[in-house]
Amino acid sequence: MNKPAFQLAGTVIAAALIASGCVSTGEFEKVQADKNQLEQQTRELQSQRRALEEQKTALERQQGSLRAELEALARQKAQLETSNQQTKSQYDGLVRNLTEEVKKGQLQVRQFKDMLTVEVAEQLFFDSGRATLKEQGKAVLSKVGEALKGYEDKVIRVVGHTDNVPISTAQFPSNWELSAARATSVVRFLQSAGVAPERLTASGRGEYSPVASNDDAEGRRKNRRIEITLVDRSLAQEVQSSGAK
Repeated sequence: MNKPAFQLAGTVIAAALIASGCVSTGEFEKVQADKNQLEQQTRELQSQRRALEEQKTALERQQGSLRAELEALARQKAQLETSNQQTKSQYDGLVRNLTEEVKKGQLQVRQFKDMLTVEVAEQLFFDSGRATLKEQGKAVLSKVGEALKGYEDKVIRVVGHTDNVPISTAQFPSNWELSAARATSVVRFLQSAGVAPERLTASGRGEYSPVASNDDAEGRRKNRRIEITLVDRSLAQEVQSSGAK
């Protein structure tokens, strides 16, 4: 028997009972009120149940999303650890290949995050106010070039730096031109030594990226340098793309 029929039957029976004098009108109304209250409570409980089921479904979805995020973070962590280990191995390999030059103080190899930098004093490569490579500098740069060939996943960025002593010649009106010309000379030599030209970039910073004070001779000597930095291709392409926007 369906619900409407059941209710109708209950009403008919109740009416019959009243008519026969078995129950009073007040008692019937009380029973009816209790029945209505129970039905209302049933509806409310069903509504609460549906709400709880919806909350459960939402929580299960959220739990699935959090689990996916945790898995992604774990993968990123593993990738970073692998990348850091690779960079350290590359740093160690570069130092081994240039051990003699490092010991002589002709150059320094530094690691910063995922970049490796070979820093060479200006006087090893160039005479004062000149951008032509010296023979001594060519010998060292040849060794550097051989060491860099093995890092096919890197772009080689060459940056020239000067001290703040001004220069003004027909060839180099300022330190900007001098530092850029020196970087270009290094890039050309590395290309002639067999380094793929598409991996090479050259730029000059003049006196505007000092690593020491220009107030004394020792500080100025440190600032006159060539930096040869190995940068991940993906990072270099990202920087280039953002600059083109």
